[in-house]
Amino acid sequence: MDQALQLTLDLEPGMLDRYRNVREVVASGIYQRGLKRVAMDMDVAPGNLSCMLNDESQRKLGTDDLERYIQTTGDLEPIRYLIARYMGDQATAEASTMKRIEELLGAATAALAAKTSMKKLARR
Repeated sequence: MDQALQLTLDLEPGMLDRYRNVREVVASGIYQRGLKRVAMDMDVAPGNLSCMLNDESQRKLGTDDLERYIQTTGDLEPIRYLIARYMGDQATAEASTMKRIEELLGAATAALAAKTSMKKLARR
């Protein structure tokens, strides 16, 4: 039996205003954690990692590097950035719809409970 996995994300407002691209998100995370430490965890020379994060460098941060960064640091900000950038409106709409459905189900449950209580009182 296949079960769908539902993921709820709280997308941070302004993330798309702060960063121009996912590389800037990764660079921010790396410099917050310490370039040397992250480079060591990723098994990359600090100078090479620094070059990967630089706009001017020929050496660019690749998808394998991005995956290794996320795996070694646990930093999910790059993923959140990509979702906000490419699915933001859809994700927000879906989250809003799910919240509204939960509210309506709660109200329906409360109304049904109240109606059941009224019937029990009327029978007495």
